[in-house]
Amino acid sequence: MVGFPFDLTSTYRLGSRKAPQAIREASLNIETNSQRTDLYVGDLKVCDLGDIPTTQSLESALKQLGSLVGEVTEAGKMPVILGGEHTLTYAVAQTLRKEGGVLSFDAHFDLRAEYEGRKLSHTTFMRRVAEKLGSSRIFHVGVRAYCKEEVQYALSKRMRYLTASDLRSKGLTKAISIISGFVKELPAYHLTLDMDVLDPAYAPGVGNPEPEGIDLTLLLDLLHNLRGKGNLVSMDLVEVNPEYDHGETAIQAAHIIFEILCSIEAEKHSYQQRVY
Repeated sequence: MVGFPFDLTSTYRLGSRKAPQAIREASLNIETNSQRTDLYVGDLKVCDLGDIPTTQSLESALKQLGSLVGEVTEAGKMPVILGGEHTLTYAVAQTLRKEGGVLSFDAHFDLRAEYEGRKLSHTTFMRRVAEKLGSSRIFHVGVRAYCKEEVQYALSKRMRYLTASDLRSKGLTKAISIISGFVKELPAYHLTLDMDVLDPAYAPGVGNPEPEGIDLTLLLDLLHNLRGKGNLVSMDLVEVNPEYDHGETAIQAAHIIFEILCSIEAEKHSYQQRVY
């Protein structure tokens, strides 16, 4: 576990730099059980490496994060990054081995070529990732907010995505089948989860909230049912903004991480489940 306390390119609601500590605090004040696996996070082996040092240079912070993620991955461990602005996913994508891909849960495509004079920011980073990895190795889930430039780019590059509306109309089973088909193609993949994929009713404390998002149960059911479908090697959870709620979003974020970690553990081992 490592925190990325940066929001230097945020363009609407600043404050996600405070997210890592808010998520940690929330994690200490909610129960650690996982309903979907009957496991407890407290029984797992998790190491918190603290935060990437504060700096006024996003490039420097991304370089430090990429180096650390590379070391953790090479050691056979799974890095989990707490953000912080979504640009951090660009640094993690640099560490993916050949043919690795990115599964993104986000309200936004983040595919602009440039924004406010920046080629690398929270609104453009996925365009940079696509240029590095190739558009076929990225899958967007839950998108519902984009400009004309972004959707035209996605269509021209034949990018795969499911909108929030698609998830509701297709249902859980079909959505899992589509997404798992993508991760099965890859030798390894990185999971990035922007909290604004959730409707603001569930996660009001984010940098760029958008209406008509998905609910928390659907998100967790999707993530849990991807267990064993692909080789997940790293993940990040980003864009929690403690300035804009009373801790609810950080609590949701901590719970999501708990469920994902327990699903990973349940995949590795066979545990006795409750009998009904």
